[in-house]
Amino acid sequence: MRLTRIGLAVILALGIVSAPRGADSQPPAKVPRIGVVLQGGSYYEMLDGLRAGLRDLGLEEGKHFTLEIRDLKGDLKAAAQVARGLEREKVDLIYSTATSVTLRVKQATTEIPIVFGVGSDPVAVGLVESFAKPGGRLTGVHFLSRDLIAKRFEILKEMLPELRRVVTFHDPANPSAQGNAKLARDAARQLGIELVERPVRSIKELQEGLKALRVGEVDAYFHMPDAMVASQGQLIVDVARAKRLPTMFSEAAIVAKGALVSYGVSYYATGRLSAKHVQRILAGRSPKELPVESVDRLDLVLNLRTARELGLTIPREILLRADRVIE
Repeated sequence: MRLTRIGLAVILALGIVSAPRGADSQPPAKVPRIGVVLQGGSYYEMLDGLRAGLRDLGLEEGKHFTLEIRDLKGDLKAAAQVARGLEREKVDLIYSTATSVTLRVKQATTEIPIVFGVGSDPVAVGLVESFAKPGGRLTGVHFLSRDLIAKRFEILKEMLPELRRVVTFHDPANPSAQGNAKLARDAARQLGIELVERPVRSIKELQEGLKALRVGEVDAYFHMPDAMVASQGQLIVDVARAKRLPTMFSEAAIVAKGALVSYGVSYYATGRLSAKHVQRILAGRSPKELPVESVDRLDLVLNLRTARELGLTIPREILLRADRVIE
């Protein structure tokens, strides 16, 4: 007996429902998740570099990995809670920027692999056993920052021969920043500069401290490596320009946003180099097998537009040494 159209439709529908799953209908593979812990501000340059480095390695965001970004917004005390939360959420690894943040991320977690970008010697501060053999669940990229404090003072003094008093802000609860402060005191003393230290324990205190600066009270602002203070780089630049203060920073990107000068490495390049470790760990390698890498290139970057606003003439010797000049 010939099937009616309705009967045929029912049989086809049942056949579709009961058909075995083929290879094309397998559930999609799990996309690895990377937790990112950073202090905001210029540290987003490092994250941008990480994204670019992963793209260079053929990893597309959203397809091959996702980022779970946790911006501490200058609150260093929140780092431990954020790190524990990421470990509970079972992200595949944590990417951590800045020494003070990474130390807290390490202390707050027990199992998760961590890739870092830090400006202090990771062996000296206890993040890894050695550069060649990290020996644990952390590895990453070290860039010169603390070691350049004295050189930054020298450059600033060359640019401003009449320099006498320099202000800096740092968090007294941050051991890494306190070590930097000692180096800054010593460097300033060698050059006959008075370092005016303003301890700040929060972004609110930093904002108040900047607001309280009187025009003419100091001759320049010197940025000392401190993750909480660094997160407010644009605020510092804006206030300093309003108060006609030259500024020395450690990271190049902030100069393009109005700072006078920087000497140090590119955070973007640091993040880009970090991508190699992230890719290898996602592929199954252990951090203890991956030597800590270093960023070697140091750039002197000047903003002549800011110099003109401040009525400054940059010595020709400094201009010739500059790696980049923003007109």
